[in-house]
Amino acid sequence: MTQRLHLVFGGELTDTQKTTFTDVSQIDVVGIFPDYKSAYSAWKDAAHRTVDDAQTRYFIAHLHRLRDEEAAASSTEELS
Repeated sequence: MTQRLHLVFGGELTDTQKTTFTDVSQIDVVGIFPDYKSAYSAWKDAAHRTVDDAQTRYFIAHLHRLRDEEAAASSTEELS
């Protein structure tokens, strides 16, 4: 079975119409979750916690979409 990992993260944006963070060292990494449902719940909690800060946004990244398990790994992935 394919594992479908999701990353929830967020922070203050320079402009709410863009996805550029004000300070990447201050990005809040909420966590990595095994399914969309739990990632969505964590995203919702984080978004509600920061509802009064109009510049702060949280996102769900679909980590499973970044990898193709059938493709050969790059030389930096397999350091043996």
